[in-house]
Amino acid sequence: MRQSSFGQNVFLIGLMGAGKTTVGRALARRLERTFYDSDLELETRLGVRVPVIFEHEGEAGFRQREAQMIDELSSLSGIVLATGGGAVLRDENRQRLRERGVVVYLRANPHDLWLRTRHDRNRPLLQTEDPRGKLVALFKQRDPIYRQCADFIVETGRPSVNSLANTVLMQLELAGVVEAPQDGTQPTR
Repeated sequence: MRQSSFGQNVFLIGLMGAGKTTVGRALARRLERTFYDSDLELETRLGVRVPVIFEHEGEAGFRQREAQMIDELSSLSGIVLATGGGAVLRDENRQRLRERGVVVYLRANPHDLWLRTRHDRNRPLLQTEDPRGKLVALFKQRDPIYRQCADFIVETGRPSVNSLANTVLMQLELAGVVEAPQDGTQPTR
């Protein structure tokens, strides 16, 4: 396990629909840390949704803004950050995440991802004739990159959010990133 001077930030990576935001919020509550979602932070600052950014600036413009946001957020200390699904495509993002915290890959198979995202219109990459096929292609492209970047891989499957958060916490405790509570309360930082 790498040592970090960033208060052992926890960064969640994975494809859209893997549960990064939902699990990240639960994890941050349990760790009593501030939670950030890089896509939501971009939307808040720009005043528009991600699909609008894609529409006006294309994927390249969005990825540039995303890289700036990840640099800023990963520079904070003691946070839980859910990154966008494509954040790992840029070398500088992978490097910053690995240097500035613990990276957890929430891994889900393409079928489960499709079930979770099929009605979501806020996913620009899935606005195609074949969103399921697009998820399969993205999974094939990105799974090796996520694996290479991650300190831990957590299979999301179909467990509850609490179960997934517990699994991530257990991995962090075993690695010494957080201390296991002695009395059954929240883990300490």
